[in-house]
Amino acid sequence: MDEAVGLLEGELGLGRRALADLDAAEAWLAFLCFGKRLFDVPDTPDADGLLVQYGTYSFDGPPTFTLDLARQFEVVDSDGDHDHYVQVHCELRYGLAPALQALGSFDSWFFHDGGDDLDEWAEGVSERAVWTTIRTLRPVEIKVYQEQV
Repeated sequence: MDEAVGLLEGELGLGRRALADLDAAEAWLAFLCFGKRLFDVPDTPDADGLLVQYGTYSFDGPPTFTLDLARQFEVVDSDGDHDHYVQVHCELRYGLAPALQALGSFDSWFFHDGGDDLDEWAEGVSERAVWTTIRTLRPVEIKVYQEQV
């Protein structure tokens, strides 16, 4: 898990091109490749999950439409009990175009141990209107980061 941010950055092609050159479709495909990598996680339910969420938020400034592609790992203590989660994000922020605001908000989780198929989950997410709406838009900001929650 310690290398997760670097692995996501590698999938995004950082180092070979600027983060600002990414579009949502490229970020999504890179995130799915990152999501298929298996990590050494605790043997507990939902220890390794993928999250796609979007909506208009004002987390650390003025409201923006944000598409957040995140992966969450559970971290346990020496007794095997839950301690915290680590989330690795690729966050694409856009302006407040009416078409984006009309999308509302959405979130969907996939867990590797949940019995669902990753490709089927990804296909369902890929069919959402958000991809058509943002296809021609460039993010005003892209952030790749890790946080403890």
